[in-house]
Amino acid sequence: MTPKILLVEDDQILGYALKTYLEMHDFSITWQTDGLLGKEAFLRESFDLCVLDVMMPKMDGFSLAAEIKNVNPAVPIIFLTARSMKIDKLQGFQKGADDYIVKPVDEEELIARIQAVLRRTQNQPNAATRYTLGNLEFDSESRRLVSESETVILTEKEADILQLLCEKKNQLLDRKLVLKKLWGQVDYFNRRSMDVHMAKLRKYLSADPNLSIINIHGKGYILEDLS
Repeated sequence: MTPKILLVEDDQILGYALKTYLEMHDFSITWQTDGLLGKEAFLRESFDLCVLDVMMPKMDGFSLAAEIKNVNPAVPIIFLTARSMKIDKLQGFQKGADDYIVKPVDEEELIARIQAVLRRTQNQPNAATRYTLGNLEFDSESRRLVSESETVILTEKEADILQLLCEKKNQLLDRKLVLKKLWGQVDYFNRRSMDVHMAKLRKYLSADPNLSIINIHGKGYILEDLS
């Protein structure tokens, strides 16, 4: 399967060159030229890896990385930057970077680093697919929610929502981010659809009294696990 990469680089010449070079090496590239456009692209599509410039208009790379990790903590990130100071690199890794490349970028080195990160992250068995929720077990790949008394096969949308909740367990999951990522846009009908799926998930999770999905009005949801 061709790896999908989100490239966010505001330099038109460098961005075009990197996009062209990566596509020549069998990567599927979505290129955006500022942080906000990068965020919107990430919410629309699924990516195997993100390559982010640090100094960008509208939203810098570190802030964009935080937004990306808020939606999907498992997605690997490589920073591209002209900033070579140790403190900048440390900040990048604190933001969840898997690698940090200082400009000017050597294209062959970039390819090698991308391949190394993908090997490291994609070869982890069951990474970010199995979750323990109280006395329940959830496998997002098979969409199975297993309790002591029964196994429920979730719909694809239910499984996607529950995985997002699991990734942010006991933390706020932003309602708009879920709608944009799973439905594509925020509107009345999509909000109603999500409410229906949330109601079903609450019913499934009621098998364990320590589990609940709390609605934070106007903000989002918290998957609370008191076990």
